[in-house]
Amino acid sequence: MIRTPTFSARAFAAACLLSGSVALAHAQEPAPAPAPDNTKVNQRDAKASEPTADQQHNDKKDLDITQQIRKSITSDKSLSTYAHNVKVISQDGKVTLKGPVRSSAEKASIEAKAAEVVGQGNVTSELAVARKK
Repeated sequence: MIRTPTFSARAFAAACLLSGSVALAHAQEPAPAPAPDNTKVNQRDAKASEPTADQQHNDKKDLDITQQIRKSITSDKSLSTYAHNVKVISQDGKVTLKGPVRSSAEKASIEAKAAEVVGQGNVTSELAVARKK
């Protein structure tokens, strides 16, 4: 006489629950986020008239300006990581600010910090308020 293994009702129910919860866990995984698209920014920065970080002048005056603004931004702990990472580009005593920030208040704060160093008329802001995810 050959005996076949039998499952108890409890074991069967536990197996069903386990397989159902695994399937449910897989069904609730979020869809992958779309890849970032920087095409517009890259096209803008490809223009010869657009200042980019590699065009930062290396003379002492421009390096000092950049350092003062950068120090002012990074020492302000109320600003987000986005704001701490904006690009500060100094060319002949004029400053261009680029990058995303979290709010219009951060944008205004960074612009004011740059204006304190070089004067209001010498700051070009290309800061953008990033959408919250």
